[in-house]
Amino acid sequence: MGFATLRGEPAVNEFDLAIIGGGINGVGIARDAAGRGLKVLLVEQNDLASGTSSASSKLIHGGLRYLEHGALRLVRAALAEREVLLRMAPHLIRPLRFVLPLDEARRSPLLIRLGLFIYDRLGRREILPPSRALDLITDEAGQPLKRQFHRAFEYSDCFADDSRLVVLNAVDAAERGATIRTRTRCVRAERGARGWRLVLSTQGLRETATARVLVNAAGPWAEMVTDTLLKQPPKQLLRLDKGSHLVVHRLYDHDRAYILQTADGRVVFTIPFERDFTLIGTTDQAYSGDPAVAVPTAEEISYLCGAVNEYFRTVVSAANAVWAFAGVRALYGDGHRKPQDVGRDYTLVLDRGFRKAPLLTVYGGKLTTYRRLAEDALGQVARFFGRARSQPWTARSPLPGGDFAFDRTPELIERTRQRWPFLTDDHLRRLVGAYGTRVERILHRATRLDDLGMRFSADLTAAEVRYLMTTEWAQTADDVLWRRSKLGLRFTDAQRAMLDRFMAQTDG
Repeated sequence: MGFATLRGEPAVNEFDLAIIGGGINGVGIARDAAGRGLKVLLVEQNDLASGTSSASSKLIHGGLRYLEHGALRLVRAALAEREVLLRMAPHLIRPLRFVLPLDEARRSPLLIRLGLFIYDRLGRREILPPSRALDLITDEAGQPLKRQFHRAFEYSDCFADDSRLVVLNAVDAAERGATIRTRTRCVRAERGARGWRLVLSTQGLRETATARVLVNAAGPWAEMVTDTLLKQPPKQLLRLDKGSHLVVHRLYDHDRAYILQTADGRVVFTIPFERDFTLIGTTDQAYSGDPAVAVPTAEEISYLCGAVNEYFRTVVSAANAVWAFAGVRALYGDGHRKPQDVGRDYTLVLDRGFRKAPLLTVYGGKLTTYRRLAEDALGQVARFFGRARSQPWTARSPLPGGDFAFDRTPELIERTRQRWPFLTDDHLRRLVGAYGTRVERILHRATRLDDLGMRFSADLTAAEVRYLMTTEWAQTADDVLWRRSKLGLRFTDAQRAMLDRFMAQTDG
């Protein structure tokens, strides 16, 4: 491809497609490309899902409030994707009902009813039940709310562990032949007429790779990659928006979520989370600076608590937070609108100048539409690989562990219980929810809990940790506790340190 190997930098295999960024868009593109027979390299400077893709609201949804801004195309596409993803990963993605208490001072009930009518019909809904009206005086959804709320609407969306969704896409990509390199920086990218030459650095060791097409899927770092690595002037098409979330001990006993209207025209969600907790989010704040160090501010925490306290009888404050996190969304926009008014749609910019190898840059996007984004990305670059590789396939192929019908999770739980009866109900459900049919790869021939090795806090065992190290690129306790699970909510600092020591001493 016209590139010489640098002295001391051994060349790795040549690739068709190289991707910078191990968030949901990067791994989605890697999976789609590998499944079409392309030779794929993905490099991520940290762990998979270490940025925005582990700090979302964790919803697979159409975005009801986007209807107010006329984003019908985005909402329609996202609604259609809900059930596609539910069929792809029925263990990881679950239907969720949302209760919207009515406050006529903020939105007309007639307007909300119209929005829900449209929401029900835009997305080719086959699995999820339609919206309905609720009497909060008689329905259990009214119990945790203040008595002034008498009526509500209820509708369907879905919930997922965002970072596990990233990891499972990466696992599937790797099993289809992709090379996934975590904790690897691309420190140089040289563009030739027929391809790219990349210099990679892993723990100080350098190597080179070549690729015919490069994809910049670095999310909020995309324009920094354009500027500092690709040596091109940024197009200023990216605006950064911070969304903060709180996790508190559960606010109510049932399994539905709430969508709360706020005084500034936004909405705040409260979502049942990890059995014993409630997730509260999110904010919309314009952000500048390094996305890696974004944290919730005192004002954002106060905003979220204030929204909850307007509706719920239980009062929450910053002191009730067991976890607070923030993620920086990479939005496609010109900076002139309020963050909450900027669409969450994606834009793919293909740069193919004269005698220049192709560069595809991903702007924007949301968790729900990542698969469709990847499909569109492959539609743009497939023609550069000569052979016929244009047939979409991902909508019909389950993610690892998801090879069962969307409504058969109870049966999978029962089969797992019969085969490994020593597991507690909570342990069993967590494992099935994370690994689906692949739970047997962790449990194997175990006949008692001791067969799974050392037990850490909660129900984490050495067998599961080793699986995550060998199959899912986990290297540290945080990789396991926050990005492959949310068991960090149940670990102390001392227990986390013990897990880190175990992993450092274990040959994954």
